[in-house]
Amino acid sequence: MARARPPRKSGGVPDREALARFVREAGEADVSAIARHFGLKGQDRRAVRLLLKELQAEGVLGRRGRKGFAGAGELPPVGVADVVERNTDGDLFVKLKLAGEDAPPVRLAPSRNEAEAGAPGLGDRLLVRFERLETGEFEARLIKRLGQSAHRVLGVVRKSRREVRVEPVDRRSKESLVLPPHEGEEVADGDLVLAQVGSGPSHRYGPKFGKELEVVGREDDPRAASLIAIHTHGIPVRFSDAAEAEALAAREPTLQGRTDLRDLPLVTIDPPDARDHDDAVHAEPDDDPKNPGGWVVWVAIADVAAYVRPGSALDREARDKGNSVYFPDRVEPMLPHALSSNLCSLRQGENRACMAVRMVFDRAGRKTGHRFVRGLMRSAAKLSYDQAQAAIDGNPDDQAGPLLDRVLRPLWEAYACLKAGRDARSPLEITSTERRILIGEDGRVASITPRVALEAHKLIEEMMIQANVAAAETLEQRRSPLIYRVHDTPSMEKVQALADFLATIGVDWSKGQAPTTRRFNRLLEETRGGPHAEIVNEVVLRTQMQAYYSPENIGHFGLNLGRYAHFTSPIRRYADLIVHRALIGALDVGQDGLSPFDLAHIGETAEMITAAERRAMAAERDATDRYVAAYLAERQGAEFDGRITGVTRFGLFIRLAEVGADGLAPISSLGDEYFIHDERTHALVGERTGRRWRLGAMVRVRLEEATPLTGGLLFSVLSEPEPPDSSQRLPRFTPRGRGRGGPPRNVPRGRRRR
Repeated sequence: MARARPPRKSGGVPDREALARFVREAGEADVSAIARHFGLKGQDRRAVRLLLKELQAEGVLGRRGRKGFAGAGELPPVGVADVVERNTDGDLFVKLKLAGEDAPPVRLAPSRNEAEAGAPGLGDRLLVRFERLETGEFEARLIKRLGQSAHRVLGVVRKSRREVRVEPVDRRSKESLVLPPHEGEEVADGDLVLAQVGSGPSHRYGPKFGKELEVVGREDDPRAASLIAIHTHGIPVRFSDAAEAEALAAREPTLQGRTDLRDLPLVTIDPPDARDHDDAVHAEPDDDPKNPGGWVVWVAIADVAAYVRPGSALDREARDKGNSVYFPDRVEPMLPHALSSNLCSLRQGENRACMAVRMVFDRAGRKTGHRFVRGLMRSAAKLSYDQAQAAIDGNPDDQAGPLLDRVLRPLWEAYACLKAGRDARSPLEITSTERRILIGEDGRVASITPRVALEAHKLIEEMMIQANVAAAETLEQRRSPLIYRVHDTPSMEKVQALADFLATIGVDWSKGQAPTTRRFNRLLEETRGGPHAEIVNEVVLRTQMQAYYSPENIGHFGLNLGRYAHFTSPIRRYADLIVHRALIGALDVGQDGLSPFDLAHIGETAEMITAAERRAMAAERDATDRYVAAYLAERQGAEFDGRITGVTRFGLFIRLAEVGADGLAPISSLGDEYFIHDERTHALVGERTGRRWRLGAMVRVRLEEATPLTGGLLFSVLSEPEPPDSSQRLPRFTPRGRGRGGPPRNVPRGRRRR
């Protein structure tokens, strides 16, 4: 289990012993966590940084990643580690991913799961539990494998007269493999294959010999993009026969042990192409005379816990998957179709088991009370966001029209009330332009269009947020373990970088001011509608920390909430299923609550599903990049408007306004003079003229190359750089006698060899 967080204190810089003790007991902590615990600000935070450096130099503490600290020689209870070596006895050794270079490898104990999942190999990334032995040394035990081995390659077969190669599809990988002649005969040019580094003879230089493991598809298959992403990121696919059998054996629910909600006109509102429906809503004015102008909102969620029982094959595989993964052309679901699209989907007109919460709000949008029930419901209608919004806007269709006065208008009036409470709370109001990729019948991209943000989306989002808060509050009141959804305050380093960038566009940000959602929202409002609105929005987004799952609560910064848990999507997220089980046990509404295994491994489960979420996000992003590259491949040579979204020493990252695609303009394509990467101002600055390419600037580009196999886009910039900024000091190199003077191209200030 995860270690308990020490009680919070406040006031004054801690002494050396107190600081070291806190870090050791926390297992791992960065400056932000230490400052929160001891209530530090300003000069006190800087003093703690110096103290941490002293303790590190003395060997009392060690680094954990770029910003974290831990007790010297300490390891966390659970962590992500890489297999780094194998000894002469065949034992594998792992190193914590965030450990420093001098951290010793830890022996990986043999696992009972290896027979089922295959033994890990060199280069594999694993989720492991670290245990201290009686000798004082640590041992790692495998929890699950994450992604594919660095010694495995997903690539495309390229045949020539001399040899058969496997060229990697990952644009970050440079390692191609040569297949032995007998294996090369069994594959065709253009096959997508999974291969691994073989044990055959190899030369010191050139590609290594490989062994073909599996043919997974064809390069010219229009749907190869998602297939590549699935294999590259190790997304679990399919279900075991046992899990499928359990899903097919499930039966429709009865009223036994449930509250009858079938007369309540709950409706589902989802995207038009949604294949599962796990939430339904209803609202009505509160008839309590003590709450004038108040509203009652019902949120009903599919009762997945009734079908996915602890310890079952369904449960084990759902925990391993962590979540459903969504690609433009397919879904890899967390649960089999018989559940995700049938018995656990709140389909119109059919009896469905649900966990429902009845919430009461006053006229100012404050939640004044709530209660959960385990119920039986029957959806009154399946609506899309567009249908519901069109009906409210005066254009109802045949399905939404009859529901307008009885169901939809009360929902919108209740949302107006909830929105008042949301505005008072002031959650972070970052806007993001999502793109919808439409796949045609031939499997190719038919169109890429921006997703329109409707009020209907915001209505469902806010009602789901309130239901999630209610779940966390109930479980805290009942002193039940749960998995929170937490989001930390931005680190001071990130806020400092934000302030430096804002100074380059003439926007003030007090560096000593604590980051709050209200302060960020004020910044976004001040720049909205101006030339820098889009890039300020982007930089504020990058300033935020990543949300994650944890059994320990630190609140949710982005939503500005003190407690928050995921309750509303148990069909596609395992975290929500754990929260449902916790509610069932805490409210004593069934025998299928948290199991002893759930309770004993709740910290480990939080780590696993966080890793699965990150894995899914990376796979979805990679698949989208490949589909967009395929869509643009026929437009090579075309010109586009774009915005500089990243500035590096090797070039500019540019996002196209038309389709939202990101690509690279290499520094060699930006002009004849040398450009220096000025990290403080986020710009490439001409050494001779001072002209600059600045983060956020609009540019005209030509698409030089689009590679569907890797998802890479390459641009050349047609615009001219901006004139020198007289307020900025021009960074310079000392000429080294080269023909044109100055340093080699791409070498930023401060990184020259000395």
